[in-house]
Amino acid sequence: MEKIRERPKSPEEAISEAKRYFKNAKNILKEIPVEYERYIDSKKVSEACAIGYLAALLAIDAYLLKKGKETGDLPTKFSEYMKEIGKIPHNGKLKACLNTAYENLHILGYYRGGTNVDMIKGGFKAVKVIIDTFDKLFNEKEKEYGKKRKT
Repeated sequence: MEKIRERPKSPEEAISEAKRYFKNAKNILKEIPVEYERYIDSKKVSEACAIGYLAALLAIDAYLLKKGKETGDLPTKFSEYMKEIGKIPHNGKLKACLNTAYENLHILGYYRGGTNVDMIKGGFKAVKVIIDTFDKLFNEKEKEYGKKRKT
């Protein structure tokens, strides 16, 4: 039976959860000892990678909800997320970051048990770019809205 993750109800909830997931995943990684440029506890790495990858998806969910997509219509597959990112103007960096998060964290770190520190850090760096991009976009939109309201 396929596990379905709980979907965010609002863009604010989604971006907040994305940041929380990211922080939790990074905290898990900090606790794992490193030897010869590899984390030594693959189970903990797998857990951190899964949470980190979900943080990226939640940030994208936040954007989609902000654009008017209903919670029930949010993507459920990687290909659907890539399709949605493809609709964003100047999306090259976001697509590359989502690919990196998917490959490094979801496939190699979570499914395959990869423990290479640089690979995992690269995946988390990509997730941070995704979260920061959408968080910044929300803050700019809020500032823009506030300016329009004052006039």
